[in-house]
Amino acid sequence: MVATGAGGGGYAGGMADLSRGRTLDAAPGVVGIAAAELPPLPDDLLARPTAGRLDLGAWFRNPGARLELEIGTGKGTFILNQAAADPETNYLGIEWEGEIYAYCADRIRRRGLSNVRMLHADAVSFLRWRVHDGAFAVIHLYYSDPWPKTKHHKNRVVQHGFLAEAWRTLAAGGELRVVTDHDELWAWDREHFAPWLADAASLAAGLAAGMSDPVPAGIRAAVGGGPAFSEHEFVPPAWVDDGEVLGTNYERKFCGPGGAVKAPHSCVLRKRG
Repeated sequence: MVATGAGGGGYAGGMADLSRGRTLDAAPGVVGIAAAELPPLPDDLLARPTAGRLDLGAWFRNPGARLELEIGTGKGTFILNQAAADPETNYLGIEWEGEIYAYCADRIRRRGLSNVRMLHADAVSFLRWRVHDGAFAVIHLYYSDPWPKTKHHKNRVVQHGFLAEAWRTLAAGGELRVVTDHDELWAWDREHFAPWLADAASLAAGLAAGMSDPVPAGIRAAVGGGPAFSEHEFVPPAWVDDGEVLGTNYERKFCGPGGAVKAPHSCVLRKRG
């Protein structure tokens, strides 16, 4: 597994066979994104970095609807419940691990949800090369793989490059919503969020002390030299049980009912500029 991790159902290391002997149908062209819907990137991509970007709305029955992205769907608990509760919004789920992708897409097919599509891809690369500016109202990142070994930290989703692509692909006022139960990953996330939340005075003090600014100059200019995001409290979806954050199988197993064993960390970063 690479940087996409696994979301709604929790990260997928060591997950047992999900098919249980039956064929998983990702329903290409209906649920799963078929090859014809995702043409090859152009050979001169570095010279024309926007040439491979797509009209993602065309993948859905209602092309003009609001669009949200879940990075790392896991088994699909979040995206299935959220899409069913909000049928007027389109949801795109990305999952890197092949069997989990097929399992989630098969669940969506069996539920008959027409406002959800699934993509088997690396999410960070997809954002960079395939997504136009301002495409998403919300990006959901839930219980992503913590990659606990130091040599694997480069595979974590939250990096400054990812935050730059999230900012670019979110609409004005759009939100990056993050939940994790992993304390060390949360510390990593907070460290990376800090310069994106820094006000002009804090930034100036840091630069004067010799620190570099990881926020691209174009983004910093677009927000008038201030923070690229503002931070807000995460509000659980209306369909989860009391005391739960997302109500996924992973959360209930490792955090306990209503967070009785461990309360997950969460926040919302709202795009400024």
